[in-house]
Amino acid sequence: MLSAISLPTSSAHILAALFVTSYVGSIYVSKNTRLSFSKTKVYLDYGYTRPKELNERWRDDQDIIRARLVAVSIATLLCCVLVFGLMTAVSGNDNDQLTPLQLTVVYLGLTPTNILPHLVTPILFLGPLYGHFLVETLPSQRNSSFLNGGASFVFSLTGMRNYVIGPTTEEIVFRACVLTVYHLAQASRVRMIFLSPLLFGAAHLHHAWDTYNRYGRSPAALKRAAIGTAFQFTYTSIFGFYCSYLFLRTGSVLAPITAHIFCNIMGVPQPGYDISQRPDRKLAIITAYFLGIFGFVFVLKRWTYTEGSLYWN
Repeated sequence: MLSAISLPTSSAHILAALFVTSYVGSIYVSKNTRLSFSKTKVYLDYGYTRPKELNERWRDDQDIIRARLVAVSIATLLCCVLVFGLMTAVSGNDNDQLTPLQLTVVYLGLTPTNILPHLVTPILFLGPLYGHFLVETLPSQRNSSFLNGGASFVFSLTGMRNYVIGPTTEEIVFRACVLTVYHLAQASRVRMIFLSPLLFGAAHLHHAWDTYNRYGRSPAALKRAAIGTAFQFTYTSIFGFYCSYLFLRTGSVLAPITAHIFCNIMGVPQPGYDISQRPDRKLAIITAYFLGIFGFVFVLKRWTYTEGSLYWN
């Protein structure tokens, strides 16, 4: 049994801001994690990056990736320790049957769930998956990047950032830690689902500086950075709505993590591109996309129901 644990709303805001700034700030506190760019202005055709200069440090440099993976991992651990400290401070009621460590595990959703919540996202991506099937790029098919060196890429530093450590640490911090404090502040589900992910979207705004510099520091580069960042903020916020729902619905951070990993692997759906690859299957591709959307709506509530979820029941 969990006793009633309460936290002032102002404290929840402060803690949520602390989680976000700790995570994002961790990649800027050390010279080993910071990027550096030449101040040279270069005019390029739209869509092309400039050549990297010798003394520059870009985000895909292996030493940068390595240092940043360590930094965000430490920041994530510290956020979890802070939640543990919070549980230690606010628990202690005679009715408590769980220790602060057990409470931390439960509130952060570090618990398993059944398989169905993990299958909701692939249902939504039925259209893109069908597109990959048609051009034989699914993992078991002959044109699969996984079979042609993709497996080694997954375990490279870039792959670990994009598909393992990045998604895992982001979901623990931006979903588990942030939603824990807002739940303790008795925030409504609607606010937790639709407002807290804006922090996740805002946490990606710093990529605008990287884009502006890599594309030449020109007016065109500024335009590209602004458009790209606006799109990324919108996309990550919407994705955050979905992952927050998964977390609250299941009471487990594992479902958002697998959804995050899957979406990073698949990328943004591109029906136009899929059709251009197989125009003879245009109707089938469009049908698959719509079936994915309708299927997602149908299974979302049914497959994410988890009896005993701390956040939903």
